Amino acid sequence: MPEKKVVLRNCRVIDPRQIDSYLARDGFQALKKARDEMTPEQVIAEVKASGLRGRGGAGFPCGLKWELARKSQEAEKYIIANADEGEMGTFKDRYILENDPFSLIEALAIAGYAVGAEKGYIYLRAEYHNLLDLLTNAIKQAKQKGRLDFDIELREGAGAYVCGEETALMDSIEGKRGEIRYRPPYPPTKGLWQRPTVINNVETLMNIPPIILNGAGWFSKMGTAESKGTKVFSVSGDVNKPGVYELVMGSSLRELVAALAQAERVRMVQVGGAGGRILPYAMIDTSLAYESVLGAGAVIVLDESRDAIDVVYKSLEFMAEESCGKCAPCREGTEVMMEIIGRFWRGEGEARDLKILPELAEVMRLASLCGLGQTTPTPVIDSLQYFSGDYQNKIGAKGGARV
Repeated sequence: MPEKKVVLRNCRVIDPRQIDSYLARDGFQALKKARDEMTPEQVIAEVKASGLRGRGGAGFPCGLKWELARKSQEAEKYIIANADEGEMGTFKDRYILENDPFSLIEALAIAGYAVGAEKGYIYLRAEYHNLLDLLTNAIKQAKQKGRLDFDIELREGAGAYVCGEETALMDSIEGKRGEIRYRPPYPPTKGLWQRPTVINNVETLMNIPPIILNGAGWFSKMGTAESKGTKVFSVSGDVNKPGVYELVMGSSLRELVAALAQAERVRMVQVGGAGGRILPYAMIDTSLAYESVLGAGAVIVLDESRDAIDVVYKSLEFMAEESCGKCAPCREGTEVMMEIIGRFWRGEGEARDLKILPELAEVMRLASLCGLGQTTPTPVIDSLQYFSGDYQNKIGAKGGARV
């Protein structure tokens, strides 16, 4: 299946520094249609009918999130575009922002109209500081052209991975140390400064203008029963053509990895970043959808020279470093899990650890406050299931009998 460009429709087509090139491709027509021809409730109904789900990994229905905020009686509400993108192997949002900042601005204004918010934020990853001028210029041009009367403020993160999680992100905007909040209450009812807040990641918002222009029916015809539209992937690792690709939901991993990225001698693919699935080559025909495997869009391909334990250990190192430390299951669990996998990594594994790891994983999944602790065990469990031989080969002389 060839690429289907919805989110990436303007990338490498328009000049990201000149709004006129965006206006020539129906730029801001969706915002005009929403405000002139639709009530806020109708905009939300259209987004709900489209089946659009959050592209940040969790997959929460976008329209439902907007509806919850709309129904709040609070006078002050906020919209946040999550451009933190701290996941290992993910760079799609950077590509989108570099090439089409105007679509994000238009989408934020549509969301503000639908929800009843007068102010929005773009929370930009610290490492994307070079995009600050580009985004500032895009907002300025939109206002100068009379296309934007919605207040958008740019806020930069400080390099914390956990601030990609929406409640930690809000703490960061408020000037606090980014830590996970207890839920409920949820952001659409009590979010930024305890006001109703809608947080969508960049890719999610990029779908809004074409949905409003073309209708929910157009969008919902693409994809699967539970996964509508397209998905943008960042592909890296042992491939001949690393890059950013957009496919209809439900396309196979083989189409992405082998056909587009031209990977050879694939042994495993990590889908979804440090806390994502690790799939063996035997599962290369798995469909990319919420009901199977998806994540935020990071796809790292590893060839036959790679060791599964090495991949898992590096993922755990990252997660242990980035844990905010607020909850014990994540704070302690990531460290213990890294210590155990570290023994295998050094060739000093113990047979009993192969039974301890699944038990520890279950505790972390059930008791951690946020997705960091809940997903950290995922690559560990996959590697134990699909690459058990790598572990058996790393049981040391004092580690006991192999099982």
